[in-house]
Amino acid sequence: MRVTIPTMGEEGLKDRVAEHIGQAPTYTIVNSETGDVRVIENTSKPMGGQGLPPELIADAGTDVVLCNFLMPHAIKLFEDLGIKAYVGASGTVEDALGAWKEGRLSEPTEDNMGPEDACPGG
Repeated sequence: MRVTIPTMGEEGLKDRVAEHIGQAPTYTIVNSETGDVRVIENTSKPMGGQGLPPELIADAGTDVVLCNFLMPHAIKLFEDLGIKAYVGASGTVEDALGAWKEGRLSEPTEDNMGPEDACPGG
């Protein structure tokens, strides 16, 4: 299973989880079965590129995304792309993976989505 986490750089498991999935400079992808780690650049529209972050993440073969929070439009896009999303991730990639494996992250709901002004223009 490929798990993707929005990140601040290219430090793999030790990298920090980015607060905003669309404005994350990179996405760290971890294969939960093999432990392989890969980092891709965020080339989506919010970063001056093309497409939306969920589309880029789906193109990377993601099964699960772990992030700090999601907005309703992102939740819908991930659902439409067949990607399971969890919110509440923080700390390092390693921390986020541990929290997910221990069941401490939540599925996105109306009660835990991000603030209305979290996605200016995107």
